[in-house]
Amino acid sequence: MSDGAFLIWSSSARTDVGRVRQVNEDACLDLPELGLWAVADGMGGHDSGDVASGTVVGLLGSVDPPMDLDGFVAEVVRRLQDANAQLRAEAERRGGATIGTTVAALVAFGGRCACAWAGDSRVYRMRDGLVERLTVDHSVVEEYVASGMNREEAENGPWRNYVTRAVGAHDALEVDTAFYDLKDGDTFLVCSDGLYKEVEEKELDDLLGRGEPNEVATRLLDLTLSRGARDNVTVIVIRFHHPG
Repeated sequence: MSDGAFLIWSSSARTDVGRVRQVNEDACLDLPELGLWAVADGMGGHDSGDVASGTVVGLLGSVDPPMDLDGFVAEVVRRLQDANAQLRAEAERRGGATIGTTVAALVAFGGRCACAWAGDSRVYRMRDGLVERLTVDHSVVEEYVASGMNREEAENGPWRNYVTRAVGAHDALEVDTAFYDLKDGDTFLVCSDGLYKEVEEKELDDLLGRGEPNEVATRLLDLTLSRGARDNVTVIVIRFHHPG
């Protein structure tokens, strides 16, 4: 049995409308007792982004307690696909306007965890003082970077806010997943793009390593707000550790 099988976890979530938007289209799920955390970011500029993110969080929040990690992840993916079907049907009833949301989820069972995502909400992991992004954005920016464009140039183009995948965007939803072993002290951040639009990834090395999850989550939100928070912002901080 791996060392991670004996880990427990604690978490804390924060969400805010930000300094510019009038409606918070983000939604989050913080269920440490289940080992499930998720951030959904309703697609700005589309109809009822808050309905979309709320639908995702509502369906994920009713997942039954897991028996194993693989089954847990499979059920999360099924719930996201159910949300996709519901949002497509609702959009049709309303005349065809897209009702969509990105999503990033972290699930944990025993000594392992997994990310599941669609769009550009993200999961980061801090391990041994270093932060690594575990998700790859489904976005036009990432497509241009993959084709060889300089990242700074890609991130400053007119396409910088365009996602290529989201719950509710297309009739069929593909959800990416990635599995990891857990280690004592691992700290994860699940967030919407409202955070990383204001806080650079290199800053997370220091920010994620100081304090308990509730302190870290508050610090991240406060920093984002202090920098103008042009979008809704949502963060969940999760830490895994030995009991005692």
